[in-house]
Amino acid sequence: MKITKVEAAAYRVPVKVPLKSKPMHREAVVAHVETDEGLVGYGLTGHILREGVVAFINREAGPFLVGRDPLPSERVWRDLYRTFNVRTLSGAWSSAVSAIDIALWDIRGKHYGVPTSQLLGGARTKVPAYITFGLMEYSREELIEVARMFLDEGQDKLKMVVGINGANDPAEDAARIRAVREAIGDRVELMIDANYLFSYPKALRLCKLVEDCDLSWFEEPVYGNDFRLLADLRRNTSVPIAAGQTLGHIWHHRELIVNGAVDYSQPNVCYVGGYTEALKVAALAHAFNLPIANGGGWPHYNMHLQAAVPNGTRVEFHYLMWKTEDALFLDTAQAIKGWVEIPQVPGLGMELSPEADRYLIST
Repeated sequence: MKITKVEAAAYRVPVKVPLKSKPMHREAVVAHVETDEGLVGYGLTGHILREGVVAFINREAGPFLVGRDPLPSERVWRDLYRTFNVRTLSGAWSSAVSAIDIALWDIRGKHYGVPTSQLLGGARTKVPAYITFGLMEYSREELIEVARMFLDEGQDKLKMVVGINGANDPAEDAARIRAVREAIGDRVELMIDANYLFSYPKALRLCKLVEDCDLSWFEEPVYGNDFRLLADLRRNTSVPIAAGQTLGHIWHHRELIVNGAVDYSQPNVCYVGGYTEALKVAALAHAFNLPIANGGGWPHYNMHLQAAVPNGTRVEFHYLMWKTEDALFLDTAQAIKGWVEIPQVPGLGMELSPEADRYLIST
């Protein structure tokens, strides 16, 4: 079997979010790989440097891969690395290779007639799912209302974004967290995510204000995922720390893990370099007795990694990225009462929707 075509395109999807009259938009790059046996694989990465990612795939990586065997994952990844990334840069390279690598693993699953998660390791067939519902655009009252909406659907794991007022108001963030915790009760898991926004002092202040709220983790609390600051924060709070969702390459994840900076390692297959590199990060975390978890969204791809490895835990159904995937692809799995079932079909179990072109912004 040979690769005959590799192409990528960028999409912008409007998402109607609960309680808001205007849609919010999420962008993504989708790569598709075709073979001479008629098998087609689809991969995805996020909006980061999207025009550069599309151009790199269409002008360099795609033509380079045409004529090659799609099945030997390590060989393909190594050749892309040695040819285009000898200085081990991240950024556009890691995002582009993530989309390509995911598409190739989709093809491998279809070729062998098994779900991609089984090829990756097959540890389980369903994984816990949590809902990222708590956008900063919501007021305290809206946060409570939306949280209760998901509780009424049977969801039992929720995450909210913090960093209100430019991440300069830990007291207000704490009040919002406490309001949600009081509304949902003690049996529902609650996580918070700062998306790199806080300085160390303000992150520590927020931790101290909410240590009694029984948070499952504080995700990416400080600037740049600085592993020294994260390690200091972890030593000075009882709130578990999670990080790593947009880091490319195992080397960056290594710094978080060996320096004791995280309780949860978060390789995201759409940014780290696809499944091929994510498996290595998961194994490294496992060697340190650390679980991995999905942060950074794109659940329909990351659920295959979490289901594959022994230290996989949970998948993030971030509302915006969840609904973006629903709009772009057919037959997307759904989070039901805190769980998502891995489709027991060959590959990733999704095909690009005929309606996806309406969201196309660049090729």
